[in-house]
Amino acid sequence: MSNWKAVGVVAEGQSIQVGDLNVWDHRWARKSDDPVELPHPAHPHQRHRMFIYEVSAGGKKVTFAAGELSANVWGFYVPA
Repeated sequence: MSNWKAVGVVAEGQSIQVGDLNVWDHRWARKSDDPVELPHPAHPHQRHRMFIYEVSAGGKKVTFAAGELSANVWGFYVPA
């Protein structure tokens, strides 16, 4: 996980700020078809596949990794 830092865990659709943007308010563009495997922030022994996305809004571009940790619960990470 040295290349990624956890931002947070939220229920699907619950506001989460990644680089000053609530990512749920914007269209996600997948940056790669290859997922990264990252640990759950609260349970590091659990590893999850996350895809890397980009959001552009208001002249800002934000890159993040995200994935569903359990039913409708999402984890978000940013490059470290």
